[in-house]
Amino acid sequence: MAWQRGGPGQPGGELPDLADIGRRLKGFARLWLVGLVILVFLWLASGVYTVGPGSQGVVKQFGQEVAKTGAGINYRLPWPIQTATVVDLAAIRRLNIGFEEVKPGEFQERLSEASMLTKDENIVNVHVIVQYRVQDASKFLFIVRDVPRVLKGATEVSLRAVVGNTPIDDVLTERRAVVQDETKVFLQRLMDDYQSGVAVTEVKLQEVDAPREVRDAFHEVVRAREDRERLVREAEGYQADIVPKARGEKEKTIKGAEAYKEQRILRARGDAEKFLEVLKEYQKAPDVTRQRIYLETLETLLSGIDKIIIDSKAAPNLLPFLPLKGVSELSQAPQGGQQK
Repeated sequence: MAWQRGGPGQPGGELPDLADIGRRLKGFARLWLVGLVILVFLWLASGVYTVGPGSQGVVKQFGQEVAKTGAGINYRLPWPIQTATVVDLAAIRRLNIGFEEVKPGEFQERLSEASMLTKDENIVNVHVIVQYRVQDASKFLFIVRDVPRVLKGATEVSLRAVVGNTPIDDVLTERRAVVQDETKVFLQRLMDDYQSGVAVTEVKLQEVDAPREVRDAFHEVVRAREDRERLVREAEGYQADIVPKARGEKEKTIKGAEAYKEQRILRARGDAEKFLEVLKEYQKAPDVTRQRIYLETLETLLSGIDKIIIDSKAAPNLLPFLPLKGVSELSQAPQGGQQK
């Protein structure tokens, strides 16, 4: 469409082309309509969201919870009608009590949190790591405003209550595991009362020590107590080793004595029976029996003695043969041997 100078009724003026103006307006309207459709489509598409594995989506309509969604691709009405918050239920979250991480691998103690009083009125510094996970997404989002801050305060309360009922020696050495377990139970009960929607998975005492001013003295006491426990364990081990051996030796001695007793009883019975038999034979022939017993006795006694039997007729002439021991050795030497 061309416009010329001048107006209607003036030289050189022409009327505008209304049809061309209408076509242009229709083109602009169509373009705006397409843009509006695209915007509406994008606005509706913004309601698509994804919930990862182990997570849960909480849908709010004008700030009020209306639905929960599981893992996968889900849809809600676009903002500002509805919003969705995805909460990771499987992630293990961590909270430090008594110390803070200034730099990666560098920690700084916070005495206001770490220092606490034991049952025997001693001061001890305790560093604790609390691990927890979200159990109920709705309570986690709506009931408690700041769950980490509430959990931190509840941990301090629980830990001070347990440590305050425990002597310092037990906290430092023997009952650390018991303190951890009792603190975990106490803390979980508090968080359930607050309806925080979290589950405490672990409470771990990272460091338990006396204040710096008296730390060396406490360490000496702890080492002495450990030495005492070690010596007690060694003594118990020695006892466990020596007592069974002594019992075994006792049983062995008793069995040996019983066997010796049975042997002596049997031998005595045998000797008694033998004596009775000899008595019977003696009663039958006293002289013969007496002579036989005499000879058997001599045989028993003289069997291990070196002896030389000499005829009574040669007895007066024994002097040239003295000493007789050499004569007996020569008589026992093998025949054909050389004589010196």
